[in-house]
Amino acid sequence: MQDIPTSGKSGDAKPHRSLFERLTALIAPEPDSRSELLTILHDAHERNLIDADALAMIEGVFQVSELCARDIMVPRAQMDVVDITKPIEEWLPMVLHTAHSRFPAIDGERDKVVGILMAKDLLRYYAEESFDIRSTLRTAVFIPESKRLNVLLSDFRAKHNHIAIVVDEYGGVAGLITIEDVLEQIVGDIEDEYDFDEEEDNILAIKAGEHGPRWRIKALTEIEQFNEELGTSLSSPDVDTIGGLVADHLGRMPHKGEMLDIGNLRFEVLRADARHIHVLLVEKLPSSPSEDALDS
Repeated sequence: MQDIPTSGKSGDAKPHRSLFERLTALIAPEPDSRSELLTILHDAHERNLIDADALAMIEGVFQVSELCARDIMVPRAQMDVVDITKPIEEWLPMVLHTAHSRFPAIDGERDKVVGILMAKDLLRYYAEESFDIRSTLRTAVFIPESKRLNVLLSDFRAKHNHIAIVVDEYGGVAGLITIEDVLEQIVGDIEDEYDFDEEEDNILAIKAGEHGPRWRIKALTEIEQFNEELGTSLSSPDVDTIGGLVADHLGRMPHKGEMLDIGNLRFEVLRADARHIHVLLVEKLPSSPSEDALDS
């Protein structure tokens, strides 16, 4: 008597596919390249099968595998560092002002990074009479500029590290990168103290700076609205938003922390990722003849 195969009993049996699944496979075969896959995902978004946030995250995952540390790092010149050869009182105001949780500690020069200072460890400075700053430093992690972000993210997670010092081919410090910087390429900008409530205006006046009044401004603010609020005359034939204007002046997408002067306005990028500027800090500097350049 011939044995009758029983579904699910044989280890060699292929999973059963419904008629609908087989027809779908014939009509829409599996993508052969990343671009085809993205085309399918965009089509799924247009048909409301996935939302815009999910699509952006998937694109971010692809982008992380293509970018390297040099693409998103905070450049050396814009790093907030503590120089442990100087009295703590000299750089403590900077620590309080920037409000970072971690700072590269240097030994006189920016190329001599000797460790990472955790801001919370400074509490011991107020509690211990014989506080030794060097003994509080954590080991600094150094990575090459060419390190891929997906590999770096894996290392961050495996070693429970949150910050790395980026070095160039000659061993000099090129910048720094944090786990937040990498994650923002996938999930978009992570909320911080510079976030706006949805109901707040695009332009928010804040405490005046060293040179003059300051505002936190959403990058998608229209240039026309910006001019009305700040009494300026910025213009551009190529872009409509203030974030677009900043990127247009630089000729590229700026990094978080980057600064740019346009006329008597100083723009600092507070929030940005590889694709978008999100929030800008704008400070009005003392007027100068170069203010006329705003109209160009």
